[in-house]
Amino acid sequence: MSKKILLSESEMPTRWFNLMPHLPKPLDPPLHPGTHQVITPNDMAAIFPMNLIEQEMCADPWIDIPEEVLKVLTMWRPTPLVRADRLEAYLGTPAKIFYKNESVSPAGSHKPNTAVAQAYYNKVAGVKRLVTETGAGQWGSALSFATNLFGLGCRVFMVKCSFYQKPYRKSLMRLWGGEVFPSPTEMTNAGRAMLARDPDTPGSLGCAIAEAVEEAAHSSDANYSLGSVLNHVCLHQSVIGLEAKKQLESVGLKADVVIGCAGGGSNFAGIAFPFIPEKLGGRDIKIIGVEPAACPTMTKGPFRYDFGDTAKSTPLLKMHTLGHDFVPAGIHAGGLRYHGMAPLVSAGIAQGIIQPENRHQLECFEAATLFARTEGIVPAPETSHAIRVAIDEALQCKKTKQSKVIVFNFSGHGHFDMSAYDAYFDGKLQDYEFPMEEMKKALAAVPEI
Repeated sequence: MSKKILLSESEMPTRWFNLMPHLPKPLDPPLHPGTHQVITPNDMAAIFPMNLIEQEMCADPWIDIPEEVLKVLTMWRPTPLVRADRLEAYLGTPAKIFYKNESVSPAGSHKPNTAVAQAYYNKVAGVKRLVTETGAGQWGSALSFATNLFGLGCRVFMVKCSFYQKPYRKSLMRLWGGEVFPSPTEMTNAGRAMLARDPDTPGSLGCAIAEAVEEAAHSSDANYSLGSVLNHVCLHQSVIGLEAKKQLESVGLKADVVIGCAGGGSNFAGIAFPFIPEKLGGRDIKIIGVEPAACPTMTKGPFRYDFGDTAKSTPLLKMHTLGHDFVPAGIHAGGLRYHGMAPLVSAGIAQGIIQPENRHQLECFEAATLFARTEGIVPAPETSHAIRVAIDEALQCKKTKQSKVIVFNFSGHGHFDMSAYDAYFDGKLQDYEFPMEEMKKALAAVPEI
């Protein structure tokens, strides 16, 4: 078997896969933040273009990818499905380990799959610029890349601890024409309120989202753009799993275990959702979402309606949540430091389709180091969570002597995260015990619905 399983551009998916109509139970609708009534398309029109609002609420199983979007995606897609044979040999496992290498995109992660689509739809709608948030900076750099291609402006509120941990992601955003600010800022009411509560706050995605939504809602020329969580974002990422399925089929294999790291849920959804119909059809396939033990939204957060931001300006979504006021520890996997999980992923967990797990950051950096020393690619700290569980599953196969096919999403490289690796090698990283009391305080502010 070849090291890399490749597809030609002519074999790229031309339609996105929508999980919503496949769920055994319907998805709970988003609610208006003020009235708590089911939200309407007009309620969302202040920050999103109608073409994306339609996708957010669409129940069609397949949605055509516009030709203009496909043309841009061919800059790096289809991405390789790679056999991690050197890692297999090191582990001595009979399992076959494959990773979908999304790090080959210009921004170095899976994020441009939806950034390009969102920039295109906003351009068609006549929007002049996009405002967003970013955690580790992968989404902010991806949106800066995409808006540059379509001639739009881009402003990014980056979680403060990541802004200083990962300075070169800020440089990448600026290279593609984006503006980037450490959140919370003094530029918005939401930012000023959080700084008043805690001047030394490390920031959170919930606060950065609140700042971005506030600016977009009060700007006549701007819309808001979100890099994870929402249905249309999961939809755009489905190209990952669709390609992976076709690549496995080309060598006569089917996945037994599918793994993705999960912060808001987009890259996990991208690799996992296209495999879910197989599971619902009766195939014995394990679908695992992995999150940090320091921010265990899926594994410890209740499944209930909550706001997506600290200012309570976003729609209420039914999701696993730690509470919109919860501020996670400043772990280096900044893209996984979000209090909520995508409603589609949360519904999959609630309905017994998706298996959530969590891991501490030291064991994840250990796995990332092993991967880099065997397979050669430096993983992002976020991606290391998926690698950790892939290794754990492969070692279990070694015990049971099962030759399972394990597929995980290599969601991004860690070339801009080397300070985190230095901290790991110097013994400066630590695992954080999840503060249950802080979650309880945050959940006290969540409305009872």
